[in-house]
Order: sequence, then C-alpha cells, then structure tokens
Amino acid sequence: MQSEIQAKPWYKEFWVWFILSLLGSSIVLGTSLLIIATRNPPGLISDNYYDVGKGINTSLERENLAIRLQIKGELLLDNDAGTATLQLTGLSRPQQLVLNLVSPTQPERDRRVVLQLRDDGRYFGQMVDAVEGRRFVELIGQEGGNDWRLFEEEEVGSGKTVLLGD
Repeated sequence: MQSEIQAKPWYKEFWVWFILSLLGSSIVLGTSLLIIATRNPPGLISDNYYDVGKGINTSLERENLAIRLQIKGELLLDNDAGTATLQLTGLSRPQQLVLNLVSPTQPERDRRVVLQLRDDGRYFGQMVDAVEGRRFVELIGQEGGNDWRLFEEEEVGSGKTVLLGD
C-alpha cells in the first residue's frame, strides 16, 4: 500500500496569495504616501535656522521695548460688524498699529488688520472676515523709530476682550 500525497500547484495555495497581497498592499500604500508627501510639503519647517534665530532676537528686542514703554492693550473683535477696536495704554501713541491674528497651524487663516488712531484715543480697523478660535495675537507699533510688539496666544471670538501685555 503506497500513499501518495498529491501536491497542489503553487497558485492554489492560500499562503502564497496571502503573502503576495501583503507585499502588493504595502507597495500601493507606500506609493500613495510618497505622492501625498511630495504634493503637500510641510509648511511649518524652516531650513534656515540662522534667520530664525535672528528673528527671535528681533522679537525679543521689540517685546522688551514694549515692556519699557509700559504698553498694554484691550482688543475687542466684532465679527458681525467686521471691526477691531483697541484701547492702548502706555508711553506710546503711534498713528497706526498693525494687528496680526496668526493661526498656529493654518497659514491661510492668518489675518492682518491695520488699526488707525481715532479722536477718542482708541484704535479702529476693518477686518476682511470673521476670526474665531485659537490665534497668536501680535500687535506691532512704533516709537522713536523703533518697533515694539505685544504678543499673546489667545482664544479669540466676537465680543471677547483680549488683554495684551499683561
């Protein structure tokens, strides 16, 4: 009595197709990730650390000037009217201020508002569209030919008062 085991052809084996499907899916997934990475480069990474360091030093100098001038501000945004109003205290009264509302992760949501000094001593500016959510709030002014800067990370929205320089 002789028992012969009949071997199946390789293409009828489960494990062959299982391993081939793993290899094929990893190639498809890897190629997809490569295409996504090349079409959407990271925007938050800087290649020039020297320029970033110089920028940090400049920011610190501007913030220290704001401290010496005892500048503080109360910012009120009104999304319905599209306005930004600022009450500024301290030893500086420039005719114009620049308000930057910077999104930490989405550069396309950054907004810049130019604030003009009005007769009542407050600053007023028009916003292009509504600003809501977490933002880096940067206020830049000039005194004696030097820029000063107030900078806070705040949750902004219509009707919320943002305190700068505290």
